[in-house]
Amino acid sequence: MADSSKDELIQIIKRFGAYLTVKMSNFFSVFHNLDSRSVGAIAGLAVAIIFTWRLLRSPNAMDRRQPKRLGTRASSSGTNSQANTTSASPGVSSCLEDSQAQIVVDDFFQPVKPTLGQIVRQKLCEGRKVTCRLVGVILEESSPEELLKQATVRSSVLEVLLEITKYCDLYLMERVLNDESEKRVLLALEDAGIFTSGGLIKDKVLFCSTENGRASFVRQLEPDWHIDTNPEIISQLARFIKYLLQISPSRPERTVSNVFSARSLEEFFGCM
Repeated sequence: MADSSKDELIQIIKRFGAYLTVKMSNFFSVFHNLDSRSVGAIAGLAVAIIFTWRLLRSPNAMDRRQPKRLGTRASSSGTNSQANTTSASPGVSSCLEDSQAQIVVDDFFQPVKPTLGQIVRQKLCEGRKVTCRLVGVILEESSPEELLKQATVRSSVLEVLLEITKYCDLYLMERVLNDESEKRVLLALEDAGIFTSGGLIKDKVLFCSTENGRASFVRQLEPDWHIDTNPEIISQLARFIKYLLQISPSRPERTVSNVFSARSLEEFFGCM
């Protein structure tokens, strides 16, 4: 019995290895953003835990640990039935082992939803510097004139914005009509907790008096990405900036390969 159990265990491991080979390519495509050594360590540990747990809980393993004994008064028909079952057991056992190994592999290789941080890095093509307009993107207000009365940070954009600050050197900028508007914007950003994450400081919030001034800021900073709502600014910068994202409710048709569009920053990163 010990030799038979050992052989069955070896066969399960072999079949598991075969399924593992088939699934491995899909697994690495899901985790292409992770370090290869980290992926290998996580995969090895998880496979070992799941496979051992499934093997110990399988009905075959329980039957091998607790073999049943036949009663001495079994009828001749019962004996014949047992003989037939025993003669068919190798094929049935092999099928069950194949099924168990496949279930383990399929469960382990279920698609894993990427984190928001992974999505941000992937969408930004690993860009390390980002410039972004405030009005219409980070703020509820849609024009500098509205900033004369109030400045309100959009709550739905906060999570994305904070993730960007973790991986990128982020600069926020806006055209304002007076000093009070500038102070109002800084206070709104501070109240929203944007400066407490450690990735953004007040010195990286820039203000100017004209739209061309904002374009000039972007040219000087030379970011990998610039995010804006003004199509003229986007058009001017398309020749100089690697990637641009235009935020517009109408989702304009894409005419330049390095210019993308979305109705909001959250939509671009799949948060809506």
